Amino acid sequence: MSKVNKGEVNKVVLAYSGGLDTSVIIPWLKENYGCEVVAVCCNLGQPEDYAAVEKKAIASGAVKAYIVDCREEFVSDYIWPTVKAGAVYEGKYLLGTSFARPLIAKKLVEIAKAEGADAIAHGATGKGNDQVRFELSIKALSPNTKIIAPWREWELKSREDCMAYAAKHNIPVVATKTHPYSMDQNVWHLSHEGGDLEDPANAPKNDVYLVSKSPEEAPDVPTTVDITFTEGVPTAVNGKTGTPLELLNTLNEIGAANGIGIVDIVENRLVGMKSRGVYENPGGAIIMYAHREMEYLCLDRATFHYKELVANKYAELVYDGMWFAPLMTALQAFVDATQKTVTGTVTLKLYKGNIISAGATSPYSLYNQEFVTFEEDDVYDQADAEGFINLFGLPLTINALMKEKAGL
Repeated sequence: MSKVNKGEVNKVVLAYSGGLDTSVIIPWLKENYGCEVVAVCCNLGQPEDYAAVEKKAIASGAVKAYIVDCREEFVSDYIWPTVKAGAVYEGKYLLGTSFARPLIAKKLVEIAKAEGADAIAHGATGKGNDQVRFELSIKALSPNTKIIAPWREWELKSREDCMAYAAKHNIPVVATKTHPYSMDQNVWHLSHEGGDLEDPANAPKNDVYLVSKSPEEAPDVPTTVDITFTEGVPTAVNGKTGTPLELLNTLNEIGAANGIGIVDIVENRLVGMKSRGVYENPGGAIIMYAHREMEYLCLDRATFHYKELVANKYAELVYDGMWFAPLMTALQAFVDATQKTVTGTVTLKLYKGNIISAGATSPYSLYNQEFVTFEEDDVYDQADAEGFINLFGLPLTINALMKEKAGL
């Protein structure tokens, strides 16, 4: 898609958070494109005064501001499928920002069509992954819509420049030079980047954590929690049912109180560089751990091992912004098929940042004590193992015989 030129657009729909970057984008779009700006803020569970966000967007020059409550859809249609897949990027990152972007893009496309807008704009930088996630999702859902990415065009080169621009246009912002972290928050996670975290040698300061207690501050006694799954998704916590959002919020509270889910990772960005991020995933860490415990009990060996390969590919696709790609649809169908028997209850102990397995039950458990017992049994003839080993090891035997004959 070629660069959008001034005069080509009359109305732009902007992914708006009310934070530093998007706060300065509204007046910048008006100055540089001479267009109307419609701000769209998606409520994904981030704690905001949404009335104030809407008011700020209008005060900054937007002709209209939408506040869209996406929380239940986010959990049901984006988080739960990823949980079922067991998808974790590079072994640590629980994809909280990654799978939020396609949902936001979907809402932007819907509103752009309703408003008759010519283009969609976002505040992702030209160095990050989010520009790819937003734009691939928009291309998949509305291929003819123009896209404007101010960070790839304007003369503002740093967050300090943005703060100066905001001050010049009388736009109040949250970020300051004394708290320079770039943060993204939703009901699944809170991420922190920038500032002193840009040096991987620096340990996160205590004031970084805004959701979870540090493990040192967590209670001195463990907390026990039961999570019930039905076909791979949580349906009850400690025996109490609720909506997906309610269950996740409950586990967020429990996990945060126990210092659970703090992740520090130097990850490989899609655009070719490494970046350092600190993430808080209290409820997410509990759910992903418990889900894996359920699969240990309910999936056969071949399915479990192959699903691990699928989980890695699934995580990479989500991270890369390919949520609406055909391969994602195909992998999700495989994942859903594996989850039919992932039903039961997992008990965990939470203690100072640690998650400890404390038992699991399922009506579809493949664990059979009669077969695995070390005591006497009538169902497993241990003598059968000799023939199995001989056949399973036959390639090794033949290879060894060849080496003897060849003098190797």
